[in-house]
Amino acid sequence: MSALPCAVIGTGQTKYKRRRELTLDGLVREAALRALDDAGLEFTDIDAVVIGKAPDALEGVMMPELSLCDALGAVGKPIHRVHTAGSVGASTAITATTLVESGMYDTVLTVGYEKQSEGNATWALSGGKSGGQGAGGTFAPWIREYIARSKAPEHIGWLVAVKDRQNALLNPYAHLHIEDISIEKVRESPMLWDPLHFLESCPSSDGAAAMVLTNEAGVKRTGKTPAWVLAHAKRTEFSMFPGRDTTRPQAGVECAEALYKKAGITNPREQIDCAELYVPFSWYEPMWLEGHLLAEEGEGWKLTDAGDTALDGSFPVNMSGGVLSSNPIGASGMIRCLEAADQVRGACGEHQVEGAKLALGHAYGGAAQYFAMWIASAELNPEL
Repeated sequence: MSALPCAVIGTGQTKYKRRRELTLDGLVREAALRALDDAGLEFTDIDAVVIGKAPDALEGVMMPELSLCDALGAVGKPIHRVHTAGSVGASTAITATTLVESGMYDTVLTVGYEKQSEGNATWALSGGKSGGQGAGGTFAPWIREYIARSKAPEHIGWLVAVKDRQNALLNPYAHLHIEDISIEKVRESPMLWDPLHFLESCPSSDGAAAMVLTNEAGVKRTGKTPAWVLAHAKRTEFSMFPGRDTTRPQAGVECAEALYKKAGITNPREQIDCAELYVPFSWYEPMWLEGHLLAEEGEGWKLTDAGDTALDGSFPVNMSGGVLSSNPIGASGMIRCLEAADQVRGACGEHQVEGAKLALGHAYGGAAQYFAMWIASAELNPEL
């Protein structure tokens, strides 16, 4: 049985400056209310809720869905919980999409969040052990391997860091605004994990994101500008096995292949207008361009170097400022999907890509082992 059409008709985020004014439940509720307002709906119009976040240990609140049901107007309604490490926000959005596509629910509210200021992310990500190396310590050796393979010059990571922080200045929902960002500032910032400087790394932040998804009848009923979820895919591989390519994980390649096939995309670099890629460390922009078949192996860094991935480039990447500018882990992947949807809805304000009709949203998690991606389209049946 073919899937029913599903579309995003409302999106919402919590502004970072509000984090200290809100409880965890309030943080999530504010994003949900923004999404509902955007869709012209109320909690009573929602059939089910899908919640995603990174491990509960990050806040020390177990089974948060039990308390969030009140905040999300979901008492007596089905609540689904998703967890796939850092990719969870995108996995959550895809799970919500499949519930609409299946015909099980007409309208679904999906939310992702993290409130890391109330927990200990470093402790949680290191398994509670002292001296944990952190995410950067895991990924830095793989980045060095990419540099060695591709022979990319060292300034590529600095370029990405500057580009994404400049884009963030155009986005009121970005958590990190650095007005005087520059190549020199990035290069001279402290080295955290060779070759990653402090300003080539993502922040640890609080935030929430929400989307309202509905079927074709729901789109017609609300009259809102939709972003049709043209295709989605998820893939996973083990974090360790003999011969694993950690620089270009096979699960990421297969996820992209499945996504493009489902969407009818044969030339992703030319047919997709822009992308929100999960780039917590600057070098992952060229790595994912290659790992998700948007550039040939060894060529991803050349797109960055040529300015192709800039907001005014031929293939804009992370127009919102990306994970380098906002990283509430459980929501980060959802923000990528949300921003892709808003691009094709023409709702991105100053960081809008003119004429964007097809956008890619992407997230990865764990030891670069979980992948979740979707294609948002301005048209239900685009000619590709």
